[in-house]
Amino acid sequence: MQHIAIIGNGISGVTCARYIRKQNSDVKISIISGETSHFFSRTALMYIYMGHMKFEHTKPYEDSFWKKNGIELIHKYVTKVDTDNKSLLFEDDINLNYDKLILACGSKSNFFGWEGQDLKGVQGLYSFQDLQEMENNTTNVQHAVIVGGGLIGIEMAEMLRSRNIDVTFLVREGGFWRNVLAEQEAKLIERHIKEHHVELLMNTELDKIVDDGTGAVKSVITKDGKEIPCRFVGITAGVSPNISFLKDSKIETNRGILINEYFETNTADVYAIGDCAEFNTPVEGRRPLEQVWYTGRMHGQTLAQTICGTKTAYKPGPWFNSAKFFDIEYQNYGMIPADPAPNHEVFYWEDTTSKIALRANFDKASKKLIGLNVFGLRLRHELFDTWLKKGTSVEEVLVHLPDANFDPEFYKHYELDIINAYNQQYGTNLAPKKKSWKRILNNLKKLQNA
Repeated sequence: MQHIAIIGNGISGVTCARYIRKQNSDVKISIISGETSHFFSRTALMYIYMGHMKFEHTKPYEDSFWKKNGIELIHKYVTKVDTDNKSLLFEDDINLNYDKLILACGSKSNFFGWEGQDLKGVQGLYSFQDLQEMENNTTNVQHAVIVGGGLIGIEMAEMLRSRNIDVTFLVREGGFWRNVLAEQEAKLIERHIKEHHVELLMNTELDKIVDDGTGAVKSVITKDGKEIPCRFVGITAGVSPNISFLKDSKIETNRGILINEYFETNTADVYAIGDCAEFNTPVEGRRPLEQVWYTGRMHGQTLAQTICGTKTAYKPGPWFNSAKFFDIEYQNYGMIPADPAPNHEVFYWEDTTSKIALRANFDKASKKLIGLNVFGLRLRHELFDTWLKKGTSVEEVLVHLPDANFDPEFYKHYELDIINAYNQQYGTNLAPKKKSWKRILNNLKKLQNA
């Protein structure tokens, strides 16, 4: 019986295992992880800390699911991969042989060699072990410092504030998440962060972390010489592929594990998916590393087709991402640079009485929609996927915004305000179309047939 070994029990590895099993009942599948014994929702870690959930609530499947579906779970860390002999070495010196190997080993927090980064009370936030460490490190803490202005940093700030811990946020850029968000959007999020009583220090970099004399953190010192007393330091300066255990293997790596469009590495019968995978030639408009939940799931689904005999290239379609900044939900459709390209036009609307905003980038000549950012609105991903694939104009998208409204019964409608702002800026006379389920279904059918 062919043995497929998957290192990593996150969304990529588990999705791949599930889709292989759906198509083939005759192979042996082993999922290996030293992090946890069962798959869990990584995005829900913060809610365990905040008291909204228990760990068992983050398991998408019952514990009986794995045996029922013939998927073996191995709760161990892999220390070495021997591709010549198709063998994995575990930390307890036991070996496991495989026929095909899928690397879905995820990410780890970035540390950049700061003095004091190994002190007690200094940590990142990615794994379940990080959550447990944070629980211990923040007991009786009054003040914390977070280093790095990304999505993990904002999650950590919300977690700490839920326990009334004072937070100072160090962001080296001049605007929050400014490498992703346009200036107006960054300012919107900055105001919201401050409303949650977080001290936000822009253009501020960490220099070193100070020892209290017992091996624990006492304070941080910034590069401009400011000392900030604290007993906890959250390092959230991005993540990088968790591939150190491959350093003595023959598998080619760069920042991540190098792969082609079929997720194949340079080594026969070895594949990589998810956060740890780096495309040699990225899909047009995409980055070599795709470290978000929904692409990890797509990686797993696509590779399962190849493993089961139908060689399938990765064709993900338009980019999508979503996140949350305290109370503001964020969705992104299409690749939108923080600063627009010369041939891009930008339409930006923001509700002055709330935390609702929309930004559309479109081609100046054709008015074809390039991408959309929305804050505080829930819109239908499937429709924007269709519109972006079709090259729909920004004006057609705006007049059909009622179709994209995900929860029209639960919140105020902003379509008319958005279109009026566009009309005022561009001298047009657009009006929103009445919501049409027939039109929505036709658009979804076009997507399915694309």
